[in-house]
Amino acid sequence: MDYPVFVVPGIGNSGPLHWQSVWEAAHPDWRRFVVEDWEQVACGDWVSALERQVAEIGDNTLIVAHSLGCLAVAHWAARHSPRIRGALLVAVPDPFAAAFPAAAATGFAPVPSVKLSFPTVVVSSSNDPYGSVDHARRCANVWGGRLVEVGAQGHLNSDSNMGDWAEGFRLLQSLA
Repeated sequence: MDYPVFVVPGIGNSGPLHWQSVWEAAHPDWRRFVVEDWEQVACGDWVSALERQVAEIGDNTLIVAHSLGCLAVAHWAARHSPRIRGALLVAVPDPFAAAFPAAAATGFAPVPSVKLSFPTVVVSSSNDPYGSVDHARRCANVWGGRLVEVGAQGHLNSDSNMGDWAEGFRLLQSLA
């Protein structure tokens, strides 16, 4: 990858078998989002951390976000209008879905409804308990992104047994 890559996991962080961690292990120059508490998340705290950390990396950054990380990126982009190379937003959760961890993740609703200032690819699974394909489609449309549906893959996390998820890596490369 010719550009800096910034990995933004969701709540709980991404464990060693998650495709984000697999990609990061294969690319030691990539950076991972850092927060104090991965279990109790306030949107404003994540937005501030994103602003600081992406500013350190630079304008040509590619973001690879999963789950709640996608909503954090959308809120950050709506508040700060960053100039980055692009973002791969995988498994965008719906804050109004029954499975959404509302007690542990606050301030993420409503989902920003402004066009993002950088290219995006939104990836959705048809059986994701945290966000439907219709929700992902609405997000992709309002954010000005491209939707990619990958079939019944669950939440597109380590439980989905994605391994190194070559298809997702190709999507990231398409943003470069």
